[in-house]
Amino acid sequence: MDFVPAFAADQLGVMSDPNKNKTAERKPVFKTLSGLPVACLYTEENLPGEAAEHPGFPGEFPFTRGIYPTMYRSRLWTMRQYAGYGTAAESNKRYQYLLSKGQKGLSVAFDLPTQIGMDSDHALAAGEVGKVGVAIDSLADMLTLFEGIPLETVSTSMTINATAAILLCLYVAVAKKQGASLAKLAGTIQNDILKEYIARGTYIYPVRPAMRIVTDIFAWCKDALPKWNTISISGYHIREAGSTAIQEVAFTLADGIAYVEAALDAGLAVDDFAPQLSFFFNAHNDLLEEISKFRAARRLWARIMKERFAAKDPRSLTLRFHAQTAGSSLTAQQPENNIVRVGIQALAAVLGGCQSLHTNSLDEALALPTEDSALIALRTQQIIAHETGVANTIDPVAGSYAIESLTSQIENGATEYLNKIDALGGMLSAIDCGYVQTEIQKAAFDYQHAVESKEQIVVGVNEFQAEEARQIPTLRIAPALEPEQVARLRALRAKRDSAKTKATLSELERRARTEENLLPAILAAVENFATVGEISDALRRVFGEYQESVVW
Repeated sequence: MDFVPAFAADQLGVMSDPNKNKTAERKPVFKTLSGLPVACLYTEENLPGEAAEHPGFPGEFPFTRGIYPTMYRSRLWTMRQYAGYGTAAESNKRYQYLLSKGQKGLSVAFDLPTQIGMDSDHALAAGEVGKVGVAIDSLADMLTLFEGIPLETVSTSMTINATAAILLCLYVAVAKKQGASLAKLAGTIQNDILKEYIARGTYIYPVRPAMRIVTDIFAWCKDALPKWNTISISGYHIREAGSTAIQEVAFTLADGIAYVEAALDAGLAVDDFAPQLSFFFNAHNDLLEEISKFRAARRLWARIMKERFAAKDPRSLTLRFHAQTAGSSLTAQQPENNIVRVGIQALAAVLGGCQSLHTNSLDEALALPTEDSALIALRTQQIIAHETGVANTIDPVAGSYAIESLTSQIENGATEYLNKIDALGGMLSAIDCGYVQTEIQKAAFDYQHAVESKEQIVVGVNEFQAEEARQIPTLRIAPALEPEQVARLRALRAKRDSAKTKATLSELERRARTEENLLPAILAAVENFATVGEISDALRRVFGEYQESVVW
């Protein structure tokens, strides 16, 4: 080192001799949001050998710097705002509005009954119809949802898991009625059932038959929907449940490993399905940690696919991911502050190399987004893309001592978790024994304790509070929505060809008792106007329902 400015020499001195020229610091210990220790200064000495030599190039194994050689210089990430509420007609209006404002892809939110395979007139659906997403009971609703939207040219993501096969078939049925080429359909179904048992809870069937449905989707889409992403392996909800960044990476990739193993056990070749695997991560508040998390996940997955599963197709090694800003970080107090939080989180996702991004709205701690707040969220992405310059240079943070060090720390920590899960017999066993759930619960408890003790400041909540609560406009779902949806559903049942519908459901139930692929039977059922609840019930009769074990 030929020349070190005085201030840098002082800081380096602090690192080598804590008692030399040390100025009192704000905290006794500095940590990331997830609890990783943060050094006062990072230098080349903090880097592992590989990163110290060269961080690599984008588009090249292990893809630390991005999965494409030119990244956003060729094409910006897809701005895919998650939306859906009330009826299919209301949601269609919101989609048309967002598309008119420059959104490039759709992301569908379904209501709770749809997610757990219950029709809108089910007794347990009362009070939940259209509340947290759009109510979809049948092909009639799906046709309304996408009316006037050409599916051949719009990429659609659907946040659906236990009923993913049904909603995918409904989407295909709409595309067929539009005359679209199925070979051109692009989009994603979340279809990540394992994280439902870990963190989210919208499961229906026991784990193993649920995994069978997932691999049936893999196999069917290989030929029927070659451009479709058959799963979005989701760390987002794991983080929302309270995990750390390291746990988010580890448990998400452990789920990914379980899906790859299940597909191989079902007789699929790794390079036949792995290129269509995708991931979904949380973009949280700690800017440097989040950027590093995305880079670490990409690098670790590439090595897993190459070394553990001997994948040969370069596309099988790439971790393509959608990011969503952290809903759990949003506060009901001083809700306008959420605009700043979302902007920082979105910047982390972009600097981390996401392929698509949803930005939450400022009012989501209070209600579903209003049209105005949804537009601000979309504009946040557009400002980052077109005004900040960060999309003009590929992985501009590479080579930062802090970023490269944190990337390696997160990768190493996630690897330790993966080794523990392997020792337990894999992710299914780790879920069965409650290991994963317990680790997340511990992390969530530690974070809440940090907030309550003010070790972790949340602006407007435990510090810098406002004297008076701030009122902002919020979206309200009309009480008449539910009875109107129920009436439409019952009218559909009355006018459809009941004999044909019943025959398709019987065929589905027969297939479920065999090893035949379920998707052709599900598609036939939806095309004959069988409902989401009826199809789910046919599978319930064969598979049963999952009963959650309480983990202490």
